[in-house]
Amino acid sequence: MADDHSSSMAGRNVDPAHSTNVLDIYPLNHYYFASKEALPFKEETLTQRIERLKLNYNTHGLRTCVQAVLLVELSKHPHLLLLQVRNSMLKLPGGRVRPGESEIECLRRKLSSNLSAREDDSWEVGECLGMWWRPNFETVIYPFMPPDIKWPKECTKVFLVRLPESRKFIVPKNLKLLAVPLCEVHDNFKTYGPIIAGVPQLLSKFSYNTPDTD
Repeated sequence: MADDHSSSMAGRNVDPAHSTNVLDIYPLNHYYFASKEALPFKEETLTQRIERLKLNYNTHGLRTCVQAVLLVELSKHPHLLLLQVRNSMLKLPGGRVRPGESEIECLRRKLSSNLSAREDDSWEVGECLGMWWRPNFETVIYPFMPPDIKWPKECTKVFLVRLPESRKFIVPKNLKLLAVPLCEVHDNFKTYGPIIAGVPQLLSKFSYNTPDTD
């Protein structure tokens, strides 16, 4: 029996195949979870990170990042899949677009790196839900371009990724994949940051359907 909830997002470049406002989400117990070799992480201070961002900007210009919204159903409520790094920071799966790489190619590559046993191009990447801008090299980001900024340093785009009825998630040992209720992340900037906390609003034009798979 379908479980419907009101839910929207501002779409851009919508593929007709993904134009429906109904999202099929499947129970968390339909998915299999295992681990693989840990991913290397940069150990750096905030000052070192800012210097790295400046160097990348001087070399490649605007830095573009892509992130994925993946949903599952648990206790009759949509849950958002988040990666936990070092048992503290939470983030949406994704990463930086390489020079010459498309945004969709990048997102599939990062999803495979973080959530699959091998390279996998079967991820169903849908529409862009929203964009955030980093005007300077500090950590402040905005869901719009500030009018006094001509040369932003970073753009982060969030895409809807529709999950199939079942899938194997193979996660690096130094990451955890958590299912967090949408009602918990909504407007919770302190815990989740502006992008994650804004996801429920981005999804607010959708209704959620849990297909009867028995």
